[in-house]
Amino acid sequence: MIGASLAALGSAALAGTGLGAYRALRRRGLHRCLFPLVRDSLRTRGSRRVHVLLCVADHFEPLWGNPGERVARERVTNWVDGYPQLMDSFRDSDGRPPRHSFFFPIDQYRADHVDALAKLCRRGFGEVEIHLHHDHDTAENLRHTLTTYASILAGKHGLLGRDKSGRLAYGFIHGNWALDNARPDGRWCGVDNELDILRETGCYADFTLPSAPSPTQTRMINSIYYAVDDPCRAKSHDHGVRVGTSPRPRDSLMLIQGPLLLDWRRRKLENGCLQASQPPSMARLDRWIDAQVTVPQRPDWVFVKLHTHGAPEANQRVLLGEPMVEFHRQLAERAKRDDRFAYHYVTAREMYNLARAAEAGYDGEIRDALDFELASNLDVVHDRAAA
Repeated sequence: MIGASLAALGSAALAGTGLGAYRALRRRGLHRCLFPLVRDSLRTRGSRRVHVLLCVADHFEPLWGNPGERVARERVTNWVDGYPQLMDSFRDSDGRPPRHSFFFPIDQYRADHVDALAKLCRRGFGEVEIHLHHDHDTAENLRHTLTTYASILAGKHGLLGRDKSGRLAYGFIHGNWALDNARPDGRWCGVDNELDILRETGCYADFTLPSAPSPTQTRMINSIYYAVDDPCRAKSHDHGVRVGTSPRPRDSLMLIQGPLLLDWRRRKLENGCLQASQPPSMARLDRWIDAQVTVPQRPDWVFVKLHTHGAPEANQRVLLGEPMVEFHRQLAERAKRDDRFAYHYVTAREMYNLARAAEAGYDGEIRDALDFELASNLDVVHDRAAA
């Protein structure tokens, strides 16, 4: 989990005292994106109408901290039972309830955990995607791991998504933030051509970033962009082509980043994390909007991809407790009193579809583009069973 206090960056960074600030930021790896971080942190919201596309991407790890099987099951049960009870009364601007994206760690696969989440998702409260922790891996083994577990999640549990040809598709979050072998010490990955392997095995987009203050943080921030793998070097996604600014590069993978800003007023690094020490609020929502993660063709669509580790008990008290309930209440109140503000609960797959729709110049309603390219396998399996 990511700490967020700017105190960790040093008082020099807050004061902006030249070399001292740079050294403080460098210790946390933020010097690589210093200019865009400061530039984007100075943004303020305009007065135009905005549609907030809200996605919570959960690194959902029931076995986090090695709690034992009983506690792990309880963590899953808390979500399956508690989420509908708390959230079913809320509706977004399209009349849909909150939707959660569970990025389940396939290295910690438990069939009963995934079955329980699948039942929750079939009730309309979210979708399951792929999360992976690995270390000193090989390209061959990574490919085998991804294809094996994607097939299990889809075939055994009816999860993930499919494109119009029927090909399996999944969203991805890398464990320990080390996408494409991005750590300087080479730990927690080991595969320099990971972007290519993800794309070739059906990954439609990566949702790992931001990772600051980890040194895996990219120079590109607050962006939806395409990255092309360079198999001869790690961290190929450090640079890329922003979606909608030019044609999609050949053999590229989309990356959808969450907000990353300096919050001067609260003396915090705003990285879109939801956890015990970082509950959601309207003030944070304003900063997430200020990050302006958009596609040029639809500047009124603001993509707000948040992240969390939702299984541990301390974070459940936020995500399945009053802080999140109050956040949803305030979203509804804000939309009611401000006709320039609309909000839409989306899953990771739906967020990707909306990014592709925006890139294509789509000018229709958001609710009609949620399956623009990829359909949920939940719906495919349900329809097949009904037939």
